[in-house]
Amino acid sequence: MIIRLWALLPLAAVLAGCAAGFNEGAYQDYVRKQSFYLNQPYVSAATTAPASRPAEPELAAGSTLGDYLRYAALHSPELESAFDAWKAALQRIPQVRALPDPRFTYRHYIHEVETRVGPQKNSYELAQTFPWLGKLNLRGDVAAEEARAAFHRFEAVRLRLFFRVHKAYDEYYYLRRAIQITEQNIELLNQGEAIGRRRYTVGAGSHPDVIRAQVEQGKLADRLTTLQKMRAPIVARLNAAMNRSVGAELPWPAQMPVAVGDWTSQQLVKWAGEANPEAQALDRQIAARRKGVALARKEYFPDVTVGTNLIETGSARGAMRPSDSGQDALIAMVSVNIPIWWNKIQAGIREARWLHHKARMDKAAFLNTLSADLETALFEFQDAGRKVSLYRDTLLPKAEQALQATNAAYSTGKANFQDFLDAQRVLLEFQLSFERSLVDRAQRMAELEMLVGKPLPASHMAQ
Repeated sequence: MIIRLWALLPLAAVLAGCAAGFNEGAYQDYVRKQSFYLNQPYVSAATTAPASRPAEPELAAGSTLGDYLRYAALHSPELESAFDAWKAALQRIPQVRALPDPRFTYRHYIHEVETRVGPQKNSYELAQTFPWLGKLNLRGDVAAEEARAAFHRFEAVRLRLFFRVHKAYDEYYYLRRAIQITEQNIELLNQGEAIGRRRYTVGAGSHPDVIRAQVEQGKLADRLTTLQKMRAPIVARLNAAMNRSVGAELPWPAQMPVAVGDWTSQQLVKWAGEANPEAQALDRQIAARRKGVALARKEYFPDVTVGTNLIETGSARGAMRPSDSGQDALIAMVSVNIPIWWNKIQAGIREARWLHHKARMDKAAFLNTLSADLETALFEFQDAGRKVSLYRDTLLPKAEQALQATNAAYSTGKANFQDFLDAQRVLLEFQLSFERSLVDRAQRMAELEMLVGKPLPASHMAQ
């Protein structure tokens, strides 16, 4: 009997998908093999690690923005979570493409059924259900499109992470420059105050000039203190983006490469439609929903179940035993479900079509928002570039000349101290506004690349 039962096992053989083992370190291995954190125009080629296995970045005094981006990619739990979602979606494909499990049924005859060849004692049945032609393929196609969407969402999370790191890094750079400029202006004001005291000592100046200088010194000292205390929250924001302790120390950024480019909003919208990962994820979602409609229509067709049934039969009783006494009965079986509840099937088709329509509307709404965001970011980028040129080429040189002339005139008694203070204030504000414009332009450049989904082709490096 055991030999007969084992003879049924070939009927249970089905195709199975191969699945890679679970590995908690898979994300770090994946990131180290990628070069997406080097595809930024802001990453200096001198800091590019070997493409095969980049070294673990160290955030030291000479670290560049590329090192910060690489560190964030390796340690971000948000990015690793999106990676896990993508990997999990991939494992869905072999599950939905596989056949249902075979069904084994055992029956024991409490009251044996007497037959000509002997009493029937036990029954062993093995059956396999085969979904209608095309169902498994469509289920796999839907899962594959959803996995592609998950990958594009992973890319979108990476771009948002890089933008946050870039923005915080730029703010950190601006803070350093603001402190340096304020310290330089304090030194300049100290020189003016010293001149005022000397003039007052020899009777060539007035005491109010000295008082005004000391008041201005106090105001600049207060501004400097505020700037210095801002370092902790800005460092905390940058550390948080890289999944580091908010209190961990970070060196001052050595430089901030500036990206320059000239594009139209039509070009940006076109590139974003081709490369934006969130738009691509929505495209894959639309494809999945479209295949879902086809899959819902397959419910009109039945699934087929085939199987075999072996009935264990004992020896015939009595004096006259037939020659086939005790021969087991082997039965082939085919069954189909009958999809007669058309209202249910039609409701499923309508649901699938509504979901497909929803996915298309989600894509249209996203593109509308994306176009508006691109338009705003492009305006702010161009406006910051205009201000950079204005301050660098016109306002700053004139403010420096005005301060030099006023300082010389004040030293010789040809100008009053208020003129010197006004010239010094204008220079300070212009210097800070110039640095702010540089940072705004770099941040808007990073935002544009996040929205487009790739480095902009017209950009180039300018130090």
